[in-house]
Amino acid sequence: MATYKSEDTTIPQSAEKVYSRISNLEGLGEMIKNVPEDKIDAEKRAMLEQVRVSADTISFPAGPAGEVTLKLVEAVEPSLLRLEGVGTPVPISLAMYLTPIAADMCTARVEIDIKIPAMLKPMVGGPLQKMVDQFAQILRNLPYA
Repeated sequence: MATYKSEDTTIPQSAEKVYSRISNLEGLGEMIKNVPEDKIDAEKRAMLEQVRVSADTISFPAGPAGEVTLKLVEAVEPSLLRLEGVGTPVPISLAMYLTPIAADMCTARVEIDIKIPAMLKPMVGGPLQKMVDQFAQILRNLPYA
């Protein structure tokens, strides 16, 4: 199993507020679509427009792998959301960790665990690391108000 982790990113909202907004995946989908134009570049916006969300799943394009669907499998308020791949070619999970640092501030970290053969790690490691870093930045820029 390979693990890719984002840096901790600071969000100027309480962990409870962030958790309540992102734990509702449909609400998260709406928030993603409403990220202010100045907070995300055109390439990322085009990718986000292809994201599909239901009450307990999120699906997005994944290049040669086709579409990836992640299902919410664990939620620990206000600190953890874990999603696992459904029908993915290899086992994959994505976790979002929230850590309170003040009454109105928290940090978020995104991690992907994926079971890939050692010989593929050099080819997919860079894109997966970029994905977790971008996801953490998106969490920071979501409109929580």
